[in-house]
Parts: sequence; structure tokens; C-alpha cells
Amino acid sequence: MSAKFEKKGTNDGVLTFSIEPAMVEKGLTQAFNKVKKNLNVPGFRKGKVSRQVFNRMYGEAALYEDALNAVLPEAYEAAIKEAGISPVSQPKIDVESMEKGQDWIITAEVTVKPEVKLGEYKNLTVEKQDREVTEEDVDARIKREQEAQAELVIKEDEAAVEGDTTVIDFEGFLEGEAFEGGKGENHSLELGSNSFIPGFEEQLVGKKAGEDVEVKVTFPEDYQAEDLAGKEAIFKVKIHEVKAKELPELDDEFAKDVDDSVESLDELKEKYRKELTESKEAAATEAKDEAAIRQAVDNAEIVELPHVMVHDEVHRSMDEFLNNMQRQGIAPDMYYQLTGSTEEDLHKQFEGEADVRTRTNLVIEAIADAENIEVTQEDMDKEISELAEQYNMPVAQVKKVLTEDMLKHDIRMKRAVEVVTESATEK
Repeated sequence: MSAKFEKKGTNDGVLTFSIEPAMVEKGLTQAFNKVKKNLNVPGFRKGKVSRQVFNRMYGEAALYEDALNAVLPEAYEAAIKEAGISPVSQPKIDVESMEKGQDWIITAEVTVKPEVKLGEYKNLTVEKQDREVTEEDVDARIKREQEAQAELVIKEDEAAVEGDTTVIDFEGFLEGEAFEGGKGENHSLELGSNSFIPGFEEQLVGKKAGEDVEVKVTFPEDYQAEDLAGKEAIFKVKIHEVKAKELPELDDEFAKDVDDSVESLDELKEKYRKELTESKEAAATEAKDEAAIRQAVDNAEIVELPHVMVHDEVHRSMDEFLNNMQRQGIAPDMYYQLTGSTEEDLHKQFEGEADVRTRTNLVIEAIADAENIEVTQEDMDKEISELAEQYNMPVAQVKKVLTEDMLKHDIRMKRAVEVVTESATEK
């Protein structure tokens, strides 16, 4: 076989390659065996006609298309390997010549992986991340638990203040007419939670149980119900109860109620301090690693990203997102209906991220090549075992899902990332 790639643009070109007579003959045999099963030829039982008889009756050229389809995948893979290119698009195949007894000459228009010129990617300096856990952080965590343990106590003849919970009936009107979905009974509303239309909750502050209140609001321009967006409405509200939060005392009993593994408030604080430290350390390390990778990508040069690569990344992200939704019982059509969006909107949402991810992946692959990262069978076996444990799957099932090429690629990418992140320092 001979293969030659000729560039026609930044990332586009034509791959010309030959298919030798021996491989052509292999394809012709496969094509004939497939066709003869359904042939009815006088003097022969069905499917028993010889190749010579077939050629006299129909001509060998009748098998050429099927023969090419049979051998093309193998020939194309060998050609791109010989030409030393990495196509990122499906080839547009054209036949230059198919002469009996001679090499068949094929061309394929392809888009190839762009050239990446690496800049500095080792021993990078990134901004120092905050890893310190303060007393304020611990107190804030304690405060959240205290709020969660709070009880609501009815206020007798006292005005509502922000933070209180009111129990209300309400009905909304547009130009004197009640509108659909604007009515509720015995609804608990925490004042200051911003869970109602802007301006609604503020008008209940200072009111008492038993009062009737007329609340005037304007729906936001981007309100999900288009028939209400930007319109003024009046809500007639009846306040049944006003309840105040009663916080528990911050003492040892509180600590034991919150976490039965501790005996005192000091122990609870120490436990939270340790948890917050671990969480902050992990977040800081992740931020540092992301900053280092981002810097390595910024230091590299890619003249032009192939549109097909970005397009494929967008659809991969969309599929992953919609599959996650489906696992939660939300089909794609339902998601679009609930969010008032379309498939085109989701596509646009992922476009910017896809550009960054594609560029990042190309740079990391280039680093793996520059570092001559090799993957052994032992490496792959270890990766499979770890994945099986992580996803609680049998090893055999993981092997079915992941091909050897996929495994090698993933391991090389991980190690290339480690080259960047482990050599980076904070300053």
C-alpha cells in the first residue's frame, strides 16, 4: 500500500491511497459469497453457482462496490497510519480507479487534528489558594445547624418582621380579573426568603395575624409565564398566623442533638473544623490544578480549531446532560417543556464550553506525546479494577464497555495532567 496526504487548508486535506490486488481479491470473494446466497441460476441449486459462471453472466465489476465496502475500513485505517495523520471527521470517499488486476486508487477528504505548539507547561506558578479555616467559618456552620434546628412559635398580636414565617391565603388579579395559578391557601411564606414575586414579601412586614392586605406587584419581564411577564397585579392576602423562629441554645445538649457522635459543643466545633479543613483543602487543590492546566493551555498555540471537533464535543455534552436528566425521570421533551427552551438553545449553551474543552484536550494530548507517556497492560488492569470498584460493576462488564484504545487514551491524559499539576507551585 502507498498512502499520501496533501493539505488543502489549515486542518483539511486529501488522503490518496491504494488497495493492492490481494486485498481486492479478498473483498471480491467476500462480496461474491454474500451475493451468491440469493442467486437463482438455471442448472445450479440456489446459492451454488460458481464464481466463474457469475463473472460470465454478470461481469466481475458487479461485485466491485460490495468488495470495496468490505475492505475499505481496513485499508483506510492502514492508510492513515502510514500517512501519519489523525482524522477527526468522517472521510468523504471517492474512487479514482478500479482496474482489474491493478491497485485500486482511493481518495478521502478528511479534517485532521490540528497542530499544537506547546509553550511552558511544567513548573508553572499559579495564584496561592486560601486553605485557612477561620473561627468565623466554624461559627457559620454551627449557625446553619442552629437555624435547621429552630422551631416556629406563633406570635400573639405581634407584627411580622423579616425572617418570620406567615401562613396566608392569597389570590392574584390582573385588571380586576383573577388569573390562573395565582391562588393559594394556608401557604407558609418566610419573609425575606425571596421565594415570591419581588416586592410581595416586603409588603407583609409589619402586618399581624388576622389582617387582610392588598399587595401590589409587577411581574418581572423574564417571568416564566409569558402572559404575566411585565404586568402589574394585585394580590388579596389574608394572614392567618405569624410565626417567629426560636433558636435552640448553643450548648452541649444542642451539640448532641445535632450529632450523636459528640459529647459537647467544643467537640462538635472541632469536628466541623476538621471537615471544613478537608473540604477547603480539596477545593483549593482542585482550583490550583485547574489554574495550572488553564495556564498550560493559554501558553500553547493552536492556529484553528476544526469546527467538527467543537461540534462533536457540543453533542457529547448534550447527550451526557440529557442522559443525566433521563436517569432522574425527565425525558428530553419534558426538559425542554419545563425550561421553556429548545434543542437549539441547549446547543448554544454548550458551545462556549465545548470550545474550551476541545482546546484543553488537544493540549493535554500534545503534552502526553511530548512526555512520551506509555501505558502498560498492568496500568490498564489497575485502571479497570479501580473503575469497577468506583461504579460497583464486575470487572468483565467494565472491559466490555471500554476498549483498549479508550483505556490507554484516558490513562495517558491523566498522567499528562499530573505532569502539569504536580510540578506547579502556588505563589
